[in-house]
Amino acid sequence: MRLIGITGWSGAGKTTLLAKLIPELTGRGLKVSTLKHAHHGFDVDQPGKDSHIHRVVGATETLIASAKRFALMRELREETEWTLSQLLAKLSPVDLVLVEGFKRETHPKIEIFRQANGRPALHPHDPFIRAIVTDCVFPQSALPQAGLEAVSEIADFAVRYSIPLSDYQRSKRG
Repeated sequence: MRLIGITGWSGAGKTTLLAKLIPELTGRGLKVSTLKHAHHGFDVDQPGKDSHIHRVVGATETLIASAKRFALMRELREETEWTLSQLLAKLSPVDLVLVEGFKRETHPKIEIFRQANGRPALHPHDPFIRAIVTDCVFPQSALPQAGLEAVSEIADFAVRYSIPLSDYQRSKRG
């Protein structure tokens, strides 16, 4: 199992890119999973549904299952936020995990930069960024660059710069 991050400021187009990148990668025969970081409380459950009631009244974990899918929700309550390593350990084995967000983590990343965002580029200050996907050019950067619509080239970056999950976990142990 390998991993690569897709990072950038809010509004840069990370999710839009992933919606194009995932079919490109699966079309190449890769089994792909994603892990997305949310900066705020979020809810994937619907108020009034049994599973939501179970969770709200105090269940630590609620697993919803059907013939087509299952979802496991865990309330952290007083626990600290889980690390990227802890979350990655929860995934079933696949060829490639695309990590959206977690911009301060120390895994290899592809930066999505959109000039209209008005935010500074991350790559000059993040040694873990391996390539830039952008609507402009960074002539001062030695990193490979691709346009926002160059999905095949971006998929090449994702495969080329991904690392084995075991290498990432080993680096976190020190």
